[in-house]
Amino acid sequence: MKRILLSRPMPPATIEAASRHFEVEIRDSTRPMSAAEIRSGLAVYDGMMVTLGDQVSAEVLQDFGRPRCKILANFGVGYNHIDAEACRNHGVTVTNTPGAVTDATADVAMTLILMACRRAGEAERLVRAGQWEGWHPTQMLGLHVTGRRLGVIGMGRIGQAVARRCHFGFGMEVGYFNRSEKETGFPATRHETLEGLAAWADILVVATPGSAETHHLVGAPVFAAMQPHAVLVNIARGDILDEEALIAALQAGQFGAVGLDVYEHEPHVPEALLALDNAVLLPHLGTACLDVREDMGAMAVENLRAFFAGEDCPNRVN
Repeated sequence: MKRILLSRPMPPATIEAASRHFEVEIRDSTRPMSAAEIRSGLAVYDGMMVTLGDQVSAEVLQDFGRPRCKILANFGVGYNHIDAEACRNHGVTVTNTPGAVTDATADVAMTLILMACRRAGEAERLVRAGQWEGWHPTQMLGLHVTGRRLGVIGMGRIGQAVARRCHFGFGMEVGYFNRSEKETGFPATRHETLEGLAAWADILVVATPGSAETHHLVGAPVFAAMQPHAVLVNIARGDILDEEALIAALQAGQFGAVGLDVYEHEPHVPEALLALDNAVLLPHLGTACLDVREDMGAMAVENLRAFFAGEDCPNRVN
């Protein structure tokens, strides 16, 4: 029976499903694996279920020709923490779990849009601090969401799910920036430049995958193009935003507010960002629902099962 390492504690259903097929060991820490732990895992296990923060780099892999570990089943759709090309060069298959995360992540985007536009985080802090003095006509005036212009950066599964919610639920006009045109099933206009989309949109949502190509894709030129009332939301990967430039733009009042579920140096959140009332900050809640995590686990286990059965992996990425 093949030996599999689960790099973090997983939902019981995931552990049960994996145990039906493999000899399973579970790492008991919730922190990312260290480079030493990953090297050890590559040498000791036949496969590993890894996740966000488990950095599998070319540097780690250079110690091996062909490691014993032949598959990394990523628990999550984003796999920018894994050097997929280096894995391929060392005979290691990489898979992920698309689809299972789409709606949950889009729902968190809507949460951030509504919270940032309507100043909900700031308002709750006011109430909890005992400083609310009662309703009045100019209290906590925010941005009305219905009928606004939505700009989506990255019109993949998640970007389209966000756009669908905004168009059909809130009557928004949709624009997007993407490498190619997309058939969406609802009106959506592709913009040629990021800055053009940023200047047009009232609400700008980052939904593109994290990669070397998208590192700091959204930086000072985009922030400078945004309208003074505009809201920026990131539910993709933290380093797609230039966090230092983001803080400077918010401090200068270049745009209205930001809603973040991810951070450039996660879990570190800069003090300057914490100090901003117009920043809504969530602790990477994108897929934090039990049934969604169970679906992700089932998909990761199926990738492992198929690989060792000699079948095509349903979600191979390299």
